[in-house]
Amino acid sequence: MTRKTKMMTALGGAALLALSTTADARELTFAIGHPPGSYLITGGEAFAETVAAETGGSLTAKVFPMSLLSMAETSAGLREGLADMGTVMSTYFTAEFPHTNMILDASMMLGGMGPEAAKVAGLAYAAAMAEFILTQCPECNAEFAAENQVYTGAAGTPGYALNCTKPVVTMEDLAGARLRIGGANWARWSGAVGATPVTMSGNEMLEALAQGVLDCIILSVPDVQNFGMGASVKHITMGAPGGVYVASLTNMNRDTWLELTAEERSAVMKGAARAAAISTWAYQAGQEEVLSKVAADGVTVHQADPAVIAKTAEFAAADRTALVGLYADKGVTRGEEMLTAFQALLEKWVGLTQGITGADALADLYWSELYSKVDVATHGN
Repeated sequence: MTRKTKMMTALGGAALLALSTTADARELTFAIGHPPGSYLITGGEAFAETVAAETGGSLTAKVFPMSLLSMAETSAGLREGLADMGTVMSTYFTAEFPHTNMILDASMMLGGMGPEAAKVAGLAYAAAMAEFILTQCPECNAEFAAENQVYTGAAGTPGYALNCTKPVVTMEDLAGARLRIGGANWARWSGAVGATPVTMSGNEMLEALAQGVLDCIILSVPDVQNFGMGASVKHITMGAPGGVYVASLTNMNRDTWLELTAEERSAVMKGAARAAAISTWAYQAGQEEVLSKVAADGVTVHQADPAVIAKTAEFAAADRTALVGLYADKGVTRGEEMLTAFQALLEKWVGLTQGITGADALADLYWSELYSKVDVATHGN
């Protein structure tokens, strides 16, 4: 064989290998109903980077912000295979996810855990909820399976505040105020303080606020900016109602999950841990930055009146007990047992997340303490 022939043979083999590698590579479609540049999108992009790095590029993901599926469409879209992955806001689907939503609905329990819990509210609650679903809630996993989904992780916000077009600070201000709510606990709180809860998709909030349909949105302060509502929000009241929101950040179509190898599933879990950390840290760290920015732009930042704070604490204590009965009516048969087990996990994660100083450290913590321990050979099967 001549040198030229050997070279051509080698080049041909390399080309065939490259074609084979390209043909074997798989790109996951990842639908997130938040706008470009928002914290969940940043987390989704971190997921894509991690999975590609972990698999040497044989498995990748492309994030579709607020385009492929809206927040209201994501659960059904995953079920039907319109996307391989998606961020599911379970509170939009009360009939489908009662066990999952009961745990999310209990987030006002953070208010009774002191200032240390408040500092790490989203960091701890997202991790505790992910651990509970992944390891202690077969009913939660069955709910996702019934929707042809596999749960792989969560991202959380800091405590919810009142983002308003006018001052809503006192009990008198709250009387009759129209508040957009994103979960049943905030609806019940709204009723308890004399306000009127309004349910609508997150994608509809901006227009409703701008047109005066709403007085306030109960939302984390960073999401005021994530959804581009800064021009309409003129007053922010901190300290009430509290509670956090946790999204099922990296849910996967179950058919897609079953097609992945064990190594690819492990890469997905590594990506899920990093996505959860990046998104959740951005929310927690971004709150003070956003508050400073909006104050400089003329938004008035208030602290809730002491009477509102006292009424909120009274509500949260009673609501923890009421949840068991409320969700028993929705088919949750071991509500008290679930809430007790979850509270223990939450207390653990409040301790674990104290002193975390950045997203990378949070990602390492999430991976070592939780996500790396998921048995990918059996989870989702």
